[in-house]
Amino acid sequence: MSDAETPKTTARDVVELWFLRLAAGGLVPAGWFAPPPPAEAARAARTGHLRLEIVSHCWRYAHLLAYQLSSLVLHPPTRLSVTMTVFHAAEDAGTVALLGDIGARRVPNVNWNWQALDRGRLFRRGIGRNLAARATAADWVWFTDCDLLFHAGCLDGLADALQGRRDALVFPQAEAVSALLAEDDPMLERGRRGPMPVDIDPSRFERQVRDRATGPLQIAHGDVARARGYCGELRVYQQPSPVWTKCTEDRAYRWLLRSPGAPVEVPGVYRIRHASKGRYRDRSLSGRVRGAIRRRFDRSRTPD
Repeated sequence: MSDAETPKTTARDVVELWFLRLAAGGLVPAGWFAPPPPAEAARAARTGHLRLEIVSHCWRYAHLLAYQLSSLVLHPPTRLSVTMTVFHAAEDAGTVALLGDIGARRVPNVNWNWQALDRGRLFRRGIGRNLAARATAADWVWFTDCDLLFHAGCLDGLADALQGRRDALVFPQAEAVSALLAEDDPMLERGRRGPMPVDIDPSRFERQVRDRATGPLQIAHGDVARARGYCGELRVYQQPSPVWTKCTEDRAYRWLLRSPGAPVEVPGVYRIRHASKGRYRDRSLSGRVRGAIRRRFDRSRTPD
C-alpha cells in the first residue's frame, strides 16, 4: 500500500475510539451494540483431542515472533492440534523470511497458516482477529500477540484445562514475564540472528498473576468465536489504520462477551517485554523518549 493509499484516521474514528473505551468500562450496556454470545447450553463441551487456533499479528517484530513460532517447534503439543495463524504484511521482509523458514518445518500436531494483509488492515488487530474468528474450525481460539511463547507443557496443560468446558472466554491465570529488554539485549539479538529455532532462558522471567483476559491472553470458545467474531459490530475496530494501533479491542471484546474471562491453570506461558517499539518507528527521538519512560515506569512499579 502506497502512502497515497494509506487510510486516514478521521475525527469520527477518534471520537468513537474514546467513546468505546468508556462504554466498555460499563458506561453503557453491551446490548446496545451487539447481541450476547450463544447461550452456554448451546456451546459444545468438547473432550478428548481438541483443536486450537492461535491468532497472532506481526509487523516488524520478527525477532519476537521467532521465539513464539520456535516454542511450537521445540515444544509441540500432544493432546491437541494447533493451527498457528499469523497475520503479516508482504512489505515486512524480516517476517516474510521467518515465516518461510518456519513454514518449511513439519511439526507434529501443528499446522502453519500464514495470512498476508495490506498494512492498513494489519495495523488494526481487530480486523484479522475478526476474520479468523468467523472462519475458524477450532474448538477454541487463542488471540495473542507475537511476544508470547508456548513453552514446555503449555499447550498440553491448556488441553487438560479445557476438557468439557463451555465458558465463552478463558485466560491463563498466570504468565511469566521478562524485564523490559533493551534493543541490544542478547535475547533479542538471538531472535534476529538465529539460527532457528531459538529458545529463552526461563530464569530471566518472573511469574505474574492475571485477573482478566487481556489482549494476548484471550482464549474464546470456538462456537462463540464463529457466532460473534471479534468486535465485528464495532465499526471503528474494523477500519484500517495508517499506523499500528494500540490494541484496545480486547477490553471491548470482554464487554461484548459479557465476561472478564474465567482463569484456568496453564503452565509454560512466557512473554518477552521490550522497551523499544520498532513497529512504531521508535528509532525516532519521540520513540526513544517513550522507551525511556517505559523503562522508568518499569523500575518504579510494584510486583503484582
